[in-house]
Amino acid sequence: MRETTFTPPESGTKLTMVDGRIVPTDEPIIPYIVGDGIGADITPVMLFVVDAAVARVYAGKRKIHWWQLPAGQVAADEFGKSLPTETVEAIKEYRVAIKGPLTTPVGKGIRSLNVELRQSLDLYACVRPVRWYPGVPSPVKRAEDLDIVIFRENMEDLYMGIEFEAQSEGAHKVIDLVNELRVGHPPISGDLSIGLKPFSKYGTERIARGAIDYAIAKGLPSITIVHKGNIMKYTEGAFRQWAYDFYKREYRDAVVTEKEMKAGASAEGKIIVKDQITDAMFHELLLHPEEHSIIVTSNLNGDYLSDAAAAQVGGLGFAPGANFAEDKAIFEATHGTAPSLAGKNKANPGSIILSACMMLDYIGWPEAAEAIQKAISSTVLNGKVTFDLAMSLPEATELGTSEFGDAIVENLE
Repeated sequence: MRETTFTPPESGTKLTMVDGRIVPTDEPIIPYIVGDGIGADITPVMLFVVDAAVARVYAGKRKIHWWQLPAGQVAADEFGKSLPTETVEAIKEYRVAIKGPLTTPVGKGIRSLNVELRQSLDLYACVRPVRWYPGVPSPVKRAEDLDIVIFRENMEDLYMGIEFEAQSEGAHKVIDLVNELRVGHPPISGDLSIGLKPFSKYGTERIARGAIDYAIAKGLPSITIVHKGNIMKYTEGAFRQWAYDFYKREYRDAVVTEKEMKAGASAEGKIIVKDQITDAMFHELLLHPEEHSIIVTSNLNGDYLSDAAAAQVGGLGFAPGANFAEDKAIFEATHGTAPSLAGKNKANPGSIILSACMMLDYIGWPEAAEAIQKAISSTVLNGKVTFDLAMSLPEATELGTSEFGDAIVENLE
């Protein structure tokens, strides 16, 4: 294995932050990770579309200097490690990055690189906007009614990865301790696999703050705290209570709870804070999606809800996402690596392109983001789509990955 070396572009500048906000610059250096599987198909298309939009919207006065960083199988083959420390340090130093999907083995093998990146960089907030783009086929009658942003706590819950295999020394020790502490309850057996589900007040308040600051900035009407506190009272239930207490303590003048409204309080000029049990939230998204604008929830719940909501508006092909810390962010395709499609020029690049729109907005270039979103809508409405949508649109023209990118660029205003 050769030594890992990383050299940023000679031109461009590092992004900086003041008071928690990126300072816009005309020529930022932005690292990117191609990703595994279809990453090699979709990531170059994203770069092409973003570069074209930036050049057109800003008439050549702005430019992104891209810096490719290794991660995933490419890094493992070249450097002997799937996530080089230098990659993590470069993202930390340059603050903003975008990535394609990375392989996550099921039931064995390396830890999820996505989770490792989030943990290494303290990317505590997974933010997933979910909305329908006209022309995209949907399994529901009123896909346009769903327009939400999911704030998912990223650092705690089961995704901390604290697990002990059945019959291992660690599992036996945990089982013995649990039986010792649960006096008066039937003992649990010794052949269990064990996973721990930690929650903290600090982690809950941090994601709750991110959600309400976003709601205030965007003028959104409500926040729904999603939990399973009826069953897991000291983890999920604590998440619910800590979030309510935080909003009433730190944002008292900006919020009103649903309970307070039922007692006669006015909601005028206020953000309505309410809560839903997780399984009921799936029901709500299908039947009453228009009643929810922001969901704030824990790690595992957010994972489930994000993908389920995306399915209502046409699938993960048009589902963007990002992971935020206080001073850095990684924008990403929200789907998997789809190895069966890798190298076939078939995959839909929509997710990573729309994630790039989130990135453009974050660095203070919203005009380019809006231009891309409009161009995607025009392209789909013109019936030019990738194979995943063409299957549900008999009259559509099926395009390859790169050709879809070409069509988007042609529709840039």
